[in-house]
Amino acid sequence: MNVLLLLAGVLLILMVAVGGINGVRSFISLFLNGIILLVTVFFMLDTQTNILLLTLVACAALCAVNLFYINGLNRKTVAAFIATFLTLGMLLSVIYWVTDVAMIQGFSEEETEELDAYNLLIGIDYVQVAAAVIIMSTIGAIMDVAMSITSSMHEYARHTTSTPRQLVAHGMLIGRDILGTDTNTLFFAFFGGYLGLLIWFKDLHYSFGEIVNAKVFGAEVLTIFTAGIGIALVIPMAAWTSMLVSKLFAKGNRAA
Repeated sequence: MNVLLLLAGVLLILMVAVGGINGVRSFISLFLNGIILLVTVFFMLDTQTNILLLTLVACAALCAVNLFYINGLNRKTVAAFIATFLTLGMLLSVIYWVTDVAMIQGFSEEETEELDAYNLLIGIDYVQVAAAVIIMSTIGAIMDVAMSITSSMHEYARHTTSTPRQLVAHGMLIGRDILGTDTNTLFFAFFGGYLGLLIWFKDLHYSFGEIVNAKVFGAEVLTIFTAGIGIALVIPMAAWTSMLVSKLFAKGNRAA
């Protein structure tokens, strides 16, 4: 416990030193995000709850905390919020379809031994749960890319005189630069988190076909692919949304 408190204190000091008041808000947002996730899981236990709708509401709350609470309500965060949700809307049906077809819902064979003593008939749609897990896993990466693009476009528009076409082109250029790094970040996160599983596969002499068809492996790989698709989609979405929001803010300022 002392180690956790020490690391939390070091994190807080560094966040304040680098980000100032935004660093404090970012640190507080870690706990707010945790509370949102816990409340979401609690409501998922109700068999009458529409899990996908609940997940979208939770994603909206997470976006509000990480965009509006930390960075304030402005054209950058509004554009990032809209771009994130438009991308999630495009991905939602794809994620649900892929989850259903790939049959990655529920527990894998590697997990059944520990669950033999429990009743698995709990009345919850596991397809929706699996889709919700993928959506919640991708929201962070999508939101991060959207905020990176809208923030840089805002600074570019402040310091240059550019046409809307040039502004969108600038956002797309930034998106191309971060596309590869963000996609590889998802891969490294999977590899680091499941390194023990891969070693376990090797010790049990799993063939390549058995590894690829293992539910626990396939679920994570599909999460990486869908998150990568989301990152690729949010780049043009954020570029165009940022340009349109900037024009609306400019018209509002002139009208005022």
